[in-house]
Amino acid sequence: MGSQRTKGAKSAVGYNPRSPMQRPSSLLDTRIIYCGDCLDQIRKLPDACVDLIYIDPPFNSNRNYEVFWGETKEKRSFEDRHESTAAYIDFMRPRCVELARVLKKTGSFYYHCDWHASHYVKIMLDQILGENNFQNEIVWKRSTAHSDARQGSKHFGRLHDVLLFYTGGSGEYTWNQLYLPLSQEYIDSHYGNADPDGRHFRWDNLTGPGGAAKGNAYFEVLGVTRYWRYSRERMQELISQGLVAIPPAGKVPALKRYLDESKGVALQSVWDDLSPVNSQAKESLGYPTQKPLPLLDRIIAASSNPNDVILDAFCGCGTALVSAQLLARQWIGIDVSPTACRVMAKRLRDVCRLPEDEKLWRAGRGFVVRDLPRTETELRRIPPFEFENWAVIALGGIKNKTQVGDMGIDGRIFPASATPAKRADSFDFMDQWYPIQVKQKDKAGRPDIDSFEAVMARENRTKGFFVSFDFTSDALSEVSSFFRTSGRVIVPLTVREILDDQIAQKLV
Repeated sequence: MGSQRTKGAKSAVGYNPRSPMQRPSSLLDTRIIYCGDCLDQIRKLPDACVDLIYIDPPFNSNRNYEVFWGETKEKRSFEDRHESTAAYIDFMRPRCVELARVLKKTGSFYYHCDWHASHYVKIMLDQILGENNFQNEIVWKRSTAHSDARQGSKHFGRLHDVLLFYTGGSGEYTWNQLYLPLSQEYIDSHYGNADPDGRHFRWDNLTGPGGAAKGNAYFEVLGVTRYWRYSRERMQELISQGLVAIPPAGKVPALKRYLDESKGVALQSVWDDLSPVNSQAKESLGYPTQKPLPLLDRIIAASSNPNDVILDAFCGCGTALVSAQLLARQWIGIDVSPTACRVMAKRLRDVCRLPEDEKLWRAGRGFVVRDLPRTETELRRIPPFEFENWAVIALGGIKNKTQVGDMGIDGRIFPASATPAKRADSFDFMDQWYPIQVKQKDKAGRPDIDSFEAVMARENRTKGFFVSFDFTSDALSEVSSFFRTSGRVIVPLTVREILDDQIAQKLV
């Protein structure tokens, strides 16, 4: 694939999505997922260290999503809203200022948004990155029809997203020209001519537009004198190769362009050939704004080269990181959600076969996740869903399939003893599990324990785990009383015990 750091374009017919990984960056640590506000995380990066930035921040869309995460189908309300467009821009401005700081002068910046705020975002980016560094407004047609254009609505169906493409300001930037295949309709209408050997071609104009003012030479070719787009020497060379002739029923020499030598049609600013990720797609993780991998492949292939550094500061489920890894780029991901960070880590392990391991990462063969919540103060601040997810994972459990209607069960632990030594003919062993209940409270009280007792009785469980920051004395007394009267064990676990790794014996 051709590439250059220039305003011009050099051929790029395709790319290898399984290119081998290159050496780690010498500028900064890469292959890292940072958990936290990107404003804080980006400030830790040096100036002009990133080759390509892609961000897909939450749109100002006043929508609530029901999010289903990965195989465990965790359900929660995902709020994608700001109180006003002004508040959204105020939120994004300092983050974009920091992103502009870390972008190389030869780098590229893509901001993915939709119709709600794209025009306001462009004004903001013009101010930060410079309106002269704006290259394209790319329209991605993300669906063929939309329910908001149903009968009774008073607007056209909203089918597209917008990608605002800026560059770093040097006047030279990485650009790999990409091509799409020619349509059969175009081939039929333009390549109807064929040589005796069966090679199809079309006739192309050779005259030099603009004449002498454009630097075109004036001379005779096959009896016709005019301005030509090629030099006299080049024209003679093409004639000797049989590539220049006067077409049948024509009067002016023309150039043969063969179909089998065509690169296709250069990619334009309207992308209607990339399907969105629907619920049935193989790559679907259930994330409502998940972008298809081919979309990120296209952006990364066009605006970076192998071993360049890619930054996604609003990672979501990590599509940009997966694409960067498969295309042999270095990458850095940031997301404020601990759950999102774990989801994208699993995706990198499963899809890219990239190990999550500190030692291998230091050797350049793995990746790491940094800054997941590690203190009680941090865990008190995260949303309840995130807290439940953290607690269940910390216990080695599996999150319950639904949050709504979970019947008092936030997760389940399958003890090692439940797994048969040999492959079983049935899945009866899967009924051996312990329920987990999680409360993001300073002190869980007796009513909380009473409710969990009812859950254990209903599910006929002999043991269960209850996680909170602390427990009242009444709650702990009820735990003891429940064991004496029923023989069932409730294990109360504090956040501090989990953080201090003091839970091993209690999990037995």
